[in-house]
Amino acid sequence: MPRWTVHGYAIVSADDRIADADGSMPDALRNEADWRMFQSELDRMDAIALGRRSHEATPNRHGRTRIVLSSSLPALERRADGWWWNPSGMATGDMLATVLPEGGAVAVPGGRDVFDLFLGFGFSSFHLSRADRAHLPGGVAVFGACDRGMPAEEVLRASGLAPEQPVILDAENSVSLTVFLPTNPARQAAPASL
Repeated sequence: MPRWTVHGYAIVSADDRIADADGSMPDALRNEADWRMFQSELDRMDAIALGRRSHEATPNRHGRTRIVLSSSLPALERRADGWWWNPSGMATGDMLATVLPEGGAVAVPGGRDVFDLFLGFGFSSFHLSRADRAHLPGGVAVFGACDRGMPAEEVLRASGLAPEQPVILDAENSVSLTVFLPTNPARQAAPASL
């Protein structure tokens, strides 16, 4: 039976934001050490699921398989630039069975609605980088629950993930990485029946 692993990646400000008030990623969240780690992770993935705005703003220079979330189509459609998927029209498990019929690893780099969607499906890991010196009041939160006052770490714990020991990616700029893994090992790979 095909199985998939789903891995989240986000760099957030001290106040749990992934973008500024305009929805753009500010320089305060751009970090070379985090970027290198992120690109290395993407290199080992079979597909990348991201929102339409992120897809349009980020050229696919490496020709990676993309799953673009969009409400502009009924369900799932193969296009020249990737798979376009409306989660309202097709269940996540059915989409994965079509895009990766043999199973595989899927990276989820956001945005917020994409992170919230896959929280419900279940992450096999979530890589939460934090730029402690960055503050983005009024910016876009990494998870919808952060807008209601719940810290990102608590959102991940509530979804069944537990933090490993944080790693300093860039001491000079105060950027760290904490990987969250399932407390229930059975969630690490989602079966085709989901």
